[in-house]
Amino acid sequence: MSKLLLLLLWTWTSLALVRVPLKRMRSIRSQLRADGVLEEFLKDHRPEMFNRRYAQCFPLGTPSLRLGRSSEKIYNFMDAQYYGEISLGSPAQNFSVVFDTGSSDLWVPSTYCVSQACASHRRFKAFQSTSFHHDGRTFGIHYGSGHLLGVMARETLKIGSLTTLNQEFGESVYEPGSAFVNSKFDGVLGMAYPALTEILGNPVFDNMMVQNVVEEQIFSFFLSRRTSSGTPEGELLLGGKDEELYSRPINWLPVTAKGYWQIKMESVVVQGAMTLCPRGCQAIVDTGTSLIAGPTADIINLHQLIGATPTNIGEFLINCARMSSLPHVTFVLGGTEYTLTAERYVRKEMLGDREFCLSGFQAVDIVSPEGPMWILGDVFLTEFYSIFDRGQDRVGFAFAKHPT
Repeated sequence: MSKLLLLLLWTWTSLALVRVPLKRMRSIRSQLRADGVLEEFLKDHRPEMFNRRYAQCFPLGTPSLRLGRSSEKIYNFMDAQYYGEISLGSPAQNFSVVFDTGSSDLWVPSTYCVSQACASHRRFKAFQSTSFHHDGRTFGIHYGSGHLLGVMARETLKIGSLTTLNQEFGESVYEPGSAFVNSKFDGVLGMAYPALTEILGNPVFDNMMVQNVVEEQIFSFFLSRRTSSGTPEGELLLGGKDEELYSRPINWLPVTAKGYWQIKMESVVVQGAMTLCPRGCQAIVDTGTSLIAGPTADIINLHQLIGATPTNIGEFLINCARMSSLPHVTFVLGGTEYTLTAERYVRKEMLGDREFCLSGFQAVDIVSPEGPMWILGDVFLTEFYSIFDRGQDRVGFAFAKHPT
């Protein structure tokens, strides 16, 4: 009887539902402002200039917004991204990581890293951990403006009350350039499918499923619109979904390719003006991208309709006085319309006593067998609670319950 009791107790405690508070990292525009770069560009821009038409935003082939395609896009990655705390090793060593559904690898800086970026972040000290297993193999994750190099290892990983044993991860030893120097996060924890891994081994959530430490093979994100003193800015829930944070029903969409969290999108409708991807297109649901990204030709047309003006620092300016007249942008997914008003797709920034408005859309060209792809990043995901179901290979969306 005592053995049965212990078995039942172990089974009950081995399954968990864990909430991870998410914080928004500092905007890269804050750093640009500190350096005087943004003010220098904006000081001569008058509101009347924002209405002009233009022939091209970015040339075809502009790199993706996702982490690592180019330094400019890394800035956008850092602009409105969410990160939380994990620990590695025994005793635990704490790190802040971006929980990224657009990649599959876990990496943190190594104590042996020689780059400036590592010097300003917490670094993993393998020699202090009794549970560390050296792998010996090397890995490289390539970026448009450089690359990340490191060595592979296995460790005990803890996220909240969840413990995953022998988790494969990377210790970065070389992070060239300045892309990561001012970031709030130490590393990245990828939550996409194993097909995207650069580091050999199972991604974190795959190991959680294999080791049976989550209640359901589901994780979900709630990203808040703004900071509230004393409360987290968002939440990652491992092992389920939180019905207090969204309004039913949930609209489930099957994953169309098991690499990214890739789904089919029927169309993008600009109110009373234009329909983009009218015959349907593929979309990536990516918490690791801050903006909404689409093919260059579509984003050019969209920016023309909302009167956005390109800048030489990768931002698109909009006349704030025109906010109330800007069209709604609706994404049709699984027969359900997800509409963003200008208040939701335009980001506001104060420089001194002047307010500037910036577009939440960006041009990205991703080639796939299914045709051009879109990226539904945080501008979209802030408005809609997102559920990632590995058990049934589907993504769910529901309207997020934001405090008024």
